[in-house]
Amino acid sequence: MINSSIALNAPRRVVLEGVPRVHFYDGGPRCPEDLTIPSVLQALMEYFGEEDFGCRTSRTLQPGCKINCAYSFFVGVTGEAAYLSWKEGWHGDNVAAFYMSDDPAAPERWAYRAAGYGYSWVEKQEGHDNEALFRQRIIESIQRNHPVIGYGIVGPPEPAIITGYDDNGDILIGWSFFQGIPEFNTGVELEPSGYFRKRDWFKDTHSLLIIEGKQEKPLLKDVYRDALIWMLKVARTPMVKTGSDVPEWYKDRHNGLAAYEAWARHLLRDEDFPSGDEAVLHQRHEVHEGAVGMVAERRWYGSQFLVQASNPDILHYKMAEDLLHAAACYAAEHDLMWKLWDLAGGNGNPEAYRKLADPAVRRQMVPVILQARDKDAEAVNHIERALAK
Repeated sequence: MINSSIALNAPRRVVLEGVPRVHFYDGGPRCPEDLTIPSVLQALMEYFGEEDFGCRTSRTLQPGCKINCAYSFFVGVTGEAAYLSWKEGWHGDNVAAFYMSDDPAAPERWAYRAAGYGYSWVEKQEGHDNEALFRQRIIESIQRNHPVIGYGIVGPPEPAIITGYDDNGDILIGWSFFQGIPEFNTGVELEPSGYFRKRDWFKDTHSLLIIEGKQEKPLLKDVYRDALIWMLKVARTPMVKTGSDVPEWYKDRHNGLAAYEAWARHLLRDEDFPSGDEAVLHQRHEVHEGAVGMVAERRWYGSQFLVQASNPDILHYKMAEDLLHAAACYAAEHDLMWKLWDLAGGNGNPEAYRKLADPAVRRQMVPVILQARDKDAEAVNHIERALAK
């Protein structure tokens, strides 16, 4: 039962207008922002009017493509700039950021600290009226003009932005990366603004992140230094989620540099690509394509973050040379991912899964992936040298 006076006296409907949309790339002048946690953080900071993330300039992926400095910043501080994951077998959730370390909330912890905002988690607890609690916390936050981050709601347990509610919380309103994907949007309606409307939302909501308000923001030099240290750890930890008490679906994830080798090794397993089995070939391609896309985007924006970090007004000028070398390595990795796309007939090719079924094509892909691993290792070494200075 809701017992908060704020929630009890709240209007039947409240919607926060002007929260920027988050979505998977579908063309247009803005560069891809497909990494859900950095994209949500960028949208929130834009809504809150926050601008100072130490960014002087960012180079675009292609002519006419506008890049957002805050997005690059959050790709860096979350650790996504250095992240790659691969579990033995072919798992579509390799792309999820909560496999980055043994602490699934680490990306949010680093990011909200860097942004200067406090937050709290609301999780489901056995023996409690969790739906009433979730509804209460959402209504309270919206009443304070603070959007809420809901994990799930529409689609997998990735972050969505709750921007309002209707019918006293029976309906949630907001943005989800998955609201336009038929597989996930059954029963989802749209507001005139484009926000989703979702009734019966609780069963698909895993947890909430409540933004508590502003707190003292760390100095930029501390934020960037800590982010570089975190990126080293992300890249150099070969496996996460180990231990006998870890659920099987969750455990033993090849991480960072070691994930490239696992990815390459799986492409050489010819038995995993049965000729004529369209469903299996599609699934294998989706997992491979997910890794290609994530490395391309994470390392590109990671390169921009490292360029930002080389600013002598933020970190010591002696660090700049190594940071720029590391940025160049990350940018080279991005270009290598385009080589992988080209080997399968080009990015967005609907017949790419057929190309992947060809052992000769996959054997051409393996050295490209290992070149990317070597560039990643080189970038990590440069970051370590920069920190030593």
